[in-house]
Amino acid sequence: MTPTLAWLAPVLVPLVGALLVRLPGRAWPWLLPLAPLPAGALALAGAPGPPPELGWVLLDARLLLDPVGRALLAMTALLWAAAGLAAQARAVERRGFAVLWLLTLAGNVGLLLAGDVATFYTLFALMTFAAYGLVVDDRSAEALRAGRVYVVLAVLGESALLAGFLLAVGEAGGALDLTVVRGAVADSAQRDLVIGLLLAGFAVKAGVVPLHGWLPLAHPAAPVPASAVLSGAMLKAGLLGWLRLVPLEEATLPGWSATLVTVGLLSAFAGVAIGLTQREAKVVLAYSSVSQMGFVALLVGVAASGPEASAAGVAAAVAYAVHHGLAKGALFLGVGMVGDRGGRWRRRLVVAGLALPALALAGLPLSSGALAKVWAKDALALAPGGWPEPVTTALSLAAVGTTLLMARLAWVLRGTPAKSEPSAGRDVAWAVVLAAVAGATWALPSVLGPAVALPAPSLDLLVDALWPVALGAAIAGLAWRLAGRTATTVPEVPAGDVVVAAESALRRLTAWWRGRGAPALGRLVALADRSRRRAAGLLAAGGAVERVDLRLTRWRTAGALFGLVTAALLATLLLPAG
Repeated sequence: MTPTLAWLAPVLVPLVGALLVRLPGRAWPWLLPLAPLPAGALALAGAPGPPPELGWVLLDARLLLDPVGRALLAMTALLWAAAGLAAQARAVERRGFAVLWLLTLAGNVGLLLAGDVATFYTLFALMTFAAYGLVVDDRSAEALRAGRVYVVLAVLGESALLAGFLLAVGEAGGALDLTVVRGAVADSAQRDLVIGLLLAGFAVKAGVVPLHGWLPLAHPAAPVPASAVLSGAMLKAGLLGWLRLVPLEEATLPGWSATLVTVGLLSAFAGVAIGLTQREAKVVLAYSSVSQMGFVALLVGVAASGPEASAAGVAAAVAYAVHHGLAKGALFLGVGMVGDRGGRWRRRLVVAGLALPALALAGLPLSSGALAKVWAKDALALAPGGWPEPVTTALSLAAVGTTLLMARLAWVLRGTPAKSEPSAGRDVAWAVVLAAVAGATWALPSVLGPAVALPAPSLDLLVDALWPVALGAAIAGLAWRLAGRTATTVPEVPAGDVVVAAESALRRLTAWWRGRGAPALGRLVALADRSRRRAAGLLAAGGAVERVDLRLTRWRTAGALFGLVTAALLATLLLPAG
């Protein structure tokens, strides 16, 4: 394979595959798990040479594969391949699903390789809008509602991004290279406006509070394999956008740093609090993603706090995103297997497999989550000011909440009825993702560098990782015992929380408008029209309008009025204050 083809294959293979799906034959379902392999090979092997010249694509497209993109590309390719195996049966039933799957994949891996604004935005939009078809695939009322919410928030996010991109490119003098644009934003007089638009636009994709409302609606509606890539891979596009376009290392942004840290903490705790009230496994996992992406946003805020913490904050954010992507993908795929027919032993194996990513998210010692949280706390320690210490404590408390949320997942999964036969391909795919959960994060120092060096084993690290999990497990155990003795239930917050509140407010406003607002406005308009006609009639009688206009336009009258205004101004200036 030539270097140019190695660079382009991650995007070209799924795009060509989307065309081949329409052809007759039985071999095309294998395109779903095979199409991500060129992206995975590129991520593992590294850049095969300098990026090719692509002046004939878009506006002189550029490609980029740095350590950040390489780590995220490897995780993304693995998840898409595993989920593709699990999605083959559905793709056979609906070829349109396969087409949208491959288009979404092309956008997802392509934006990880984009080196200029035009290419990044085009592939980001392709991923966003093709994924709409995955959300609404069931065509149920719930799926269509989730799709509407998803696409409305997506359009709002894309609008903010487009405005931010245009302003950023303008500040860069028309240059499209991401590095040049990021440097221009750092030196821009409109820096805060551009950064605000970019942060808000990518926050929709990242699913952080208060722009998270689509997540708990889209996940239960989408098929299990689509949920795995939505939460595991596509959410990370928001992180990549922040890292590619916000000048975290080129400028010190204390105000935006505080904003991101606040939003991150709010997301971390709100995701847990609302998730604990849910009664559906995929909704619990959706709110867990809101909470975990709060950690990622917080680390981006650390990177924006100053040059001392920027490199460590970026590396820790990427490492945490890789850890979360693999663990959450494994959880979604495993949840889809809990109801498989296959006997008691198979169910026990599935439960044991689910325990690995669940405990990793909670941060059990020696897990990928514990390692990611060590790097997060190391980055926090480098941030200036006095706030890192209380934030570190808050992260430990949030880890207690994550443990409770995983216990809640186990509770809602109990007694899941059998509904499908096991699939050998899906089992193999899940086993590969579980292996990656156990080992992939430990290999990140070789990709991301010394900012995420492996820590030396110590008793302090063991205790620091263990106590939140132990405390969360103790609280969950107590809650389980009480649940068997009392009929008290926790009130359920509707999935989509902020969206449900907005829909309720809109319905009330619409009802008020139809009942009182519109009639009142009609009466007001009629009264104003009658008054206007009456005044016009009075002024027109006897040529009053012409006489008034003639007097006001005479030089003597105009001079008198000008004198009165001047005298009033002088009096104002000369009168003593107070």
